[in-house]
Amino acid sequence: MCSVIRRVKPVQLAQAVTLRLRANTEGSADNRRFRPGISAGICPLRATSRSYCSRMALTEGLLFRQLFELESSTYTYLLADTETKEAILIDPVLETIDRDLKLIHELGLNLKVAVNTHCHADHITSTGLMKKRLVGLRSAISKFSGASADIHLSEGDKITFGRHYLTVRETPGHTDGCVALVSGDQSMAFTGDALLIRGCGRTDFQQGCPEKLYESVHQKIFTLPDQCLVYPAHDYLGQTASTVGEERKFNPRLTKSREEFVKIMNNLNLPKPNKIGISVPANLVCGVHEV
Repeated sequence: MCSVIRRVKPVQLAQAVTLRLRANTEGSADNRRFRPGISAGICPLRATSRSYCSRMALTEGLLFRQLFELESSTYTYLLADTETKEAILIDPVLETIDRDLKLIHELGLNLKVAVNTHCHADHITSTGLMKKRLVGLRSAISKFSGASADIHLSEGDKITFGRHYLTVRETPGHTDGCVALVSGDQSMAFTGDALLIRGCGRTDFQQGCPEKLYESVHQKIFTLPDQCLVYPAHDYLGQTASTVGEERKFNPRLTKSREEFVKIMNNLNLPKPNKIGISVPANLVCGVHEV
């Protein structure tokens, strides 16, 4: 169950239930006009009271926190070994750096690596600034991202923290430098923007290619076990997780043929992210201009 920091008002809860039911019944790709996961004519559900979700990790000895950034609807993930206290952080956001560092301090963790699943266009990463505030912290991103980092990731690389690790699976298509990070027991997959809950990342900028994205998801993510939990980089309807089995069966875009998927993606006509002009240049240098 999710631990909500501030109580959600009954009206907000009713609206959330209505939106989720509507998304389940009308969630075709054609209806998701502005962002993956949003039906046409429906404003995105903004979780104004949600700070983070605390879930039980399926893996013994693994601490797991799912955190949320409101403006870009970005999920940040904190994973740690409960015995050694070594930790990693996935897709941290500049605006929430104080919250993230406070939680890491409160839990007594030793953050080893801050990793980005790709070079984001809708927010600035906090990895560069976080390195200035945490001695020994290293940044990581795909070697195909074109971005600066201490660690450039390739297919099959392992990001270790204590007794645990995440394995890198390259998933180009949204950008050339997208990766999914899969837990050692394949119980969790952090899919970035390649695979969202009942959606996927757009392919109309930043080296986007619908053909590549389709192959990436089907070959690198849909080959995982059905029960593997899917944790995306974003969600706009308040959904926190899915499974590989669910997405393979219900994803309104990726259940289509390759040709149908390409046609859908080439005709989304989405506006560009508001912060793309500042986010991409900053994220190419780890979120700061002096790393």
